[in-house]
Amino acid sequence: MSPHLDAVRVERVWVAGGVVRIAACTRELTVACPDCGRGSARVHSRYCRALADVAVGGRPVLIELSVRRLFCDSPSCGRRTFAEQVEGLTVRYQRRSPLLQHLVEMAGVLLAGRGGARLLQILNVPLSRTSVLFHLMRLPLPPAATPRVLGVDDFALYADVYGTLLVDADTRLPIELWAGRDAEQLAAWLRTHPGVEVVCRDGSLVYRQAITDGAPDAVQVSDRFHLWQGLSKRVSDIAAAHRGCLSAAIPESEPASPPSAEPFETADSPARRHAKRLFEAVHAASHSGRSLNAIARELGLNRRTVAKYARATSWQDCVRRTPPRRPTSLDPYLEHLRQRWEEGEHTAMVLHQEIVAKGYGGHYQRVKMAIAPLRRGLPIDTPRERPPSPRQVARWITTTPSRRSLHPTEALRRLLEHCPELDRTHDLSLPS
Repeated sequence: MSPHLDAVRVERVWVAGGVVRIAACTRELTVACPDCGRGSARVHSRYCRALADVAVGGRPVLIELSVRRLFCDSPSCGRRTFAEQVEGLTVRYQRRSPLLQHLVEMAGVLLAGRGGARLLQILNVPLSRTSVLFHLMRLPLPPAATPRVLGVDDFALYADVYGTLLVDADTRLPIELWAGRDAEQLAAWLRTHPGVEVVCRDGSLVYRQAITDGAPDAVQVSDRFHLWQGLSKRVSDIAAAHRGCLSAAIPESEPASPPSAEPFETADSPARRHAKRLFEAVHAASHSGRSLNAIARELGLNRRTVAKYARATSWQDCVRRTPPRRPTSLDPYLEHLRQRWEEGEHTAMVLHQEIVAKGYGGHYQRVKMAIAPLRRGLPIDTPRERPPSPRQVARWITTTPSRRSLHPTEALRRLLEHCPELDRTHDLSLPS
């Protein structure tokens, strides 16, 4: 039936409960002792082993194998008896045949727990995902060869606790992992693993010294991530040094007429009257020299509320103001929407398709909500744009021009026209 059954004598094959059962026994052969290697055929006893095997015809297979326990007659051997093993069929303490065990291990290697368990279920080998992972973790790790290109980097475990990771840069597989970023530990590893030709590392002086001591002939290079990180940091520093020029990225707005008194300053409301009463009560009590805790107990307020009113110079400072609307990705296209509305285009779907062609990546509903005030004869609420931060300018400069959207492209153009130093930085940052 199977090649691995040739070493035993099959006595009976039958089907019971959907399982193919095979009754077999070992042949009367001389077996070597696993300790001393001396052959023996003197039988001590027999016992039956139940071995699961790969399915046959869609049915699971169970082998009931009768094996011998033999005496070891060597006077120099400390083992008195031993159980015989059938090559290719039995392994010590194993309840599966080597062929089935290899199938379970490969399912775990390729598909891990859940996927491996589902595949084995199809092959009539019912195992849980935990069992598949257990067999996977029992596999010995392959010997790690010394890489030609070694990647060295640190990582944060938590707070100020760091670890070191070594990676084969050719295969992108991890090699070593240890706590700390000690130079002597890395140097010792490089001495015990000669043959490293190139080492990719970050700008750490600790790793540089360790590589110099452990592999002096290796070429030290920076990987792409740390090169890009260093470039972005340097561009951000230059933008911070020219912070006064960053406001040039904002388009000039038309001078607006001085607004009349805001509704906030003139309108009366219960909240404003309540704030005025609390302000007068807190300041009247604080003039008597009592502590904030005493005033809070008297007025039935929280101490922080009393402290806020006591620090305020007027009751208007204690009234919560409505914050201005935050800028959104639609703001660069509001002028286009206003212009197209005045030209007679009032369909939100058409306006959305037009600004999508210009680089907008938002949803149609945001465009529909933005032009809703225009349908009621009101202007579009346009927030005042803030100057970009140095980090934002660095991101604009280091981004490939073809991947910039409309707003960053226009803002960067205005900024570079105003600041020659940032223009020079932008030219040097472009790939050659």
